[in-house]
Amino acid sequence: MNHPAQQDASQRPEPFDPWASVVVASDVMAATTDGAAGLAARQASRLASLVAHASQRSPLYRRMIGACDDPASIRLRDLPAVRRPELMRHFADWVTDPTLDLDSLRRFTADPSRIAEAYGGRYVVWESSGSSGEPAIFVQDAAAMAVYDALEAFRRPMLRPLRRWLDPWCLGERMAFVGATEGHFASVVSLQRLRRLNPMLSRRLRPFSFLQPLPQLVAQLNAWEPTVVATYPSVAVLLARERRAGRLSFSPQEIWTGGETLLPAERRLTERTFACPLVNSYGASEFLTLACECRFGRLHLNSDWVILESVDERGRDVPPGRPGASTLLTNLANHVQPLIRCDLGDRITVGSQACACGSHLPVIEVQGRSDDTLRLGPPGSAVDILPLAVCTVLEDDAGVFDFQLIQRSPSELLLNTPQTGPAAAEALHRAQAVLRAFLHRQGVAEVHIHCASGKHAQLGRSGKMQRVVIGS
Repeated sequence: MNHPAQQDASQRPEPFDPWASVVVASDVMAATTDGAAGLAARQASRLASLVAHASQRSPLYRRMIGACDDPASIRLRDLPAVRRPELMRHFADWVTDPTLDLDSLRRFTADPSRIAEAYGGRYVVWESSGSSGEPAIFVQDAAAMAVYDALEAFRRPMLRPLRRWLDPWCLGERMAFVGATEGHFASVVSLQRLRRLNPMLSRRLRPFSFLQPLPQLVAQLNAWEPTVVATYPSVAVLLARERRAGRLSFSPQEIWTGGETLLPAERRLTERTFACPLVNSYGASEFLTLACECRFGRLHLNSDWVILESVDERGRDVPPGRPGASTLLTNLANHVQPLIRCDLGDRITVGSQACACGSHLPVIEVQGRSDDTLRLGPPGSAVDILPLAVCTVLEDDAGVFDFQLIQRSPSELLLNTPQTGPAAAEALHRAQAVLRAFLHRQGVAEVHIHCASGKHAQLGRSGKMQRVVIGS
């Protein structure tokens, strides 16, 4: 008998349920204009359903929750917080489908040719290392994907309303996603899944890798001439600089950013350079679309489908208006891989006042990690190196996840890891070779990469660890 992941790909249906998608989309649209009481009722009902399912089907959560005769009586704050490494160590007991095998999933995500392929014909799978420095795998069924699809489609503000009404499926657009395209990351898996589900849209939506040398990326984007660009804030800033230098010639009409902290100066630079609006969103591998901006530029949490608790250093609730030390996430959509009070590591501030846009969805401010874009090489021929590209290369090609890269000068880098011993030395040696080869492909000919083990990372402005930083 073949394992589900070994079945012929042509026999696997996409993890897409049309009826569930219609039902969820209707609910998301209705909830958008709902009052606070209606949103709270939706959240409470879904939390009770999640707790009941997890306590019955997940051995790990059964031990944490205990006997659960009345799920509606469970108070979230009475349940323990969990961390991603702990969940991954107990993967078999964590998931509610016992056929999900971690080794098989790791082999699946190690093959880039299977990005967005339906695992076992039933599941969408993506991977992430995140700020924990330890890789994780996330599994979603069609019901969870219906929620993510609806939130992305109906909660993102329409920057050009008339255009969207005339072309709701974006068939007249040329859309570009610029990011890491070779791994099973949430953003590219979601994009490629959308292309598989909608062949007409697939011709209008293309991914572009930010791991290639910048001149090649610029040439590809100029040839495609996208009207919509979806990318990370650091990439948007880099493209704006290329536009100001006269090397980027296309004129997008919308820019969508997410995945990193967007600073006000970065927004101003991008919008002024391209003379088009920018909309930002907040998401995570644990929940794809946590919050979207309204027309006033404020992030609104999708609280009908996800719960974020802002907590202090001791795990206690932080009142609205004050930043927390970390954030606990509860995903109300994913019953296959329950996430109840999972520590994200991000710092958020929950708004204390209603937004002028009229939405009753809570307003949040996110103080996430903000890595630095490196600039290497002599003056006049220096090359910008994106921090996300560096992280992707070190994680995927070198298998190194717990690190910090510090730029000391235009030709000198320091690669640190808190690990010690022979294994750490071997990992650093491997990472040094991989990083040197990557920088050479980017056009950085001479750079000295020093390595050190047993070195703990410096913290950035947000209080979170910066993995790529310009320092001394």
